[in-house]
Amino acid sequence: MAIPMALGPFMFHSLRFGYNGIRRDLSTRWAEIPTVGGLNRLQWTGGDDDAVQIEGAIFPHEFGGLATLEGVRGAAAAGAVLPLVTLAGNVYGMHVIEGVSEDQSFHDALGRPRRDVFRLRLRRYTGGAFSPLSILATLFG
Repeated sequence: MAIPMALGPFMFHSLRFGYNGIRRDLSTRWAEIPTVGGLNRLQWTGGDDDAVQIEGAIFPHEFGGLATLEGVRGAAAAGAVLPLVTLAGNVYGMHVIEGVSEDQSFHDALGRPRRDVFRLRLRRYTGGAFSPLSILATLFG
C-alpha cells in the first residue's frame, strides 16, 4: 500500500481496506484570443474537472473490509461530501463519490468472494462550506 489515506471516516488500511493506486485527473479550459502580428494569446477561463480514482483489493475471507466498502456505498448513496487526506499531510479537499465498482473473484464453496477488486470514482466538490458536524449528519443521520 502507498501512503496511508482516508476518505472521510473511511481509513484505507494495508490489509482490511487497502488501495493499490490513486489516479488524479485535472482539466482546465483556455480560450484562444487572436492577435495581430504574433502568436494567439491564451486566457484561462476556469477549471473543468478535478477527479480522483482509487483502486484497491480486499480479501474479505481472510482480512475483512466488506463492511468498510458497504459504508463507502452508503456514503455515495446519501450524497455525502467527504474530505480526502493522506496521513503525510496532503489534503486533496472535499469530494463526492460518483461511483463504486467491484470485481469479485475466487469464490469459496458458499459463494463468498475471496478477493474483491474495487474502484472508487471521486470528484472534487467546490460547493458551499461543510462543517464536520454536517458531514457526520449526512453520514449517520
